[in-house]
Amino acid sequence: MIINRYLVSEIRKPLVVILAILVALFGSFSTAGFLSDAVNGLLPTNVIAELIGLKVLISLEVLIPISLYLSIVLAFGKLYGDSELTVMYALRVSPMRVMGAALTLAAGLAVVVAALSLVARPWAYQKMHEISRRAEAQLDVSDMAAGTFYVGDNGNRVIFLAHRNGPNSPARDVFVQLRRRNSIQVIYARVAYELPSSKPSGGSNVYLGNANIYEISREKGKPDHAINVQSLVVNPNAQGEMSPKYSSVAATTVDLAQSDTPSDIAEFQWRLSTALSVILLAMLAVPLSRAQPRQGKYAKIGTAILIYSAYYLLYTTARTWVQNAVVPSIPGIWWAPAMLGLVVLVALLMPSMIFKYRRSPV
Repeated sequence: MIINRYLVSEIRKPLVVILAILVALFGSFSTAGFLSDAVNGLLPTNVIAELIGLKVLISLEVLIPISLYLSIVLAFGKLYGDSELTVMYALRVSPMRVMGAALTLAAGLAVVVAALSLVARPWAYQKMHEISRRAEAQLDVSDMAAGTFYVGDNGNRVIFLAHRNGPNSPARDVFVQLRRRNSIQVIYARVAYELPSSKPSGGSNVYLGNANIYEISREKGKPDHAINVQSLVVNPNAQGEMSPKYSSVAATTVDLAQSDTPSDIAEFQWRLSTALSVILLAMLAVPLSRAQPRQGKYAKIGTAILIYSAYYLLYTTARTWVQNAVVPSIPGIWWAPAMLGLVVLVALLMPSMIFKYRRSPV
């Protein structure tokens, strides 16, 4: 038990550091995109932190396995470099016991990753979609810059300002397109400015001067209309009548299990396989970390990253093929973890195979 606790402790130290670094990098990358939307008036600044937190929560199902995988390679590489594992083997600590220590931690994290994939991840996507729809309904027109197309409400609303001196100033040559269920409304106005609003979150009405309105019917047999008005007050943040699009990543796991569409099958198999990837990567990291004494704990990190990159590429490719119905539900995406399992088996058996080959008579 002392040895097991020691090995788990050695893995846990780099695990915490690596996971923290990856989360920080991913959060910083997400922040850049959200801040860009906030500057352009597409996203209220008060929801940025919430969206970043949800994005990080979604990413944990990928960041935890890679963090554990690299931490085992680093920790055991250090123990091999310092000859500690060599001493343990000399004291009759079997390689399977070392593997068991790594799998103890991997099993606990596999449960966490399974919970993230099956429950937390779809919830986070549902929350993100809800926030995005709410943010689109609070579009801050006063911060819009000239020369940019602002698309929202699932493409049902487009706003373009041709000329503007700066934020909160009147805009000139403004185009607004609002797509409804039965028609498309296009508005062109010579001048436009936002009216004062008591709403703290923005989303005020907009005054349009000298406007031309074109109502284009989407139904056969119904005429189109065009009118000119000297002044008009519109709400560009009004939600369209079209219902939100269905998304497999935001669907509950129970709903996915009952679906037979390729995208739902791919998403369902992905959620089930993430925990398996944690176990397989941990098992692969143990033989991959073997190093010569005084070789250094970073000796195998390059090889480890290359192997993981190849696996993740195959893993995501398998998911895409199932989504596009290129590959049926069986084998589905399971061939990618199966190939990783084969690599693990070869890595575990290779030392004994080499030993037998060296002892065989010439």
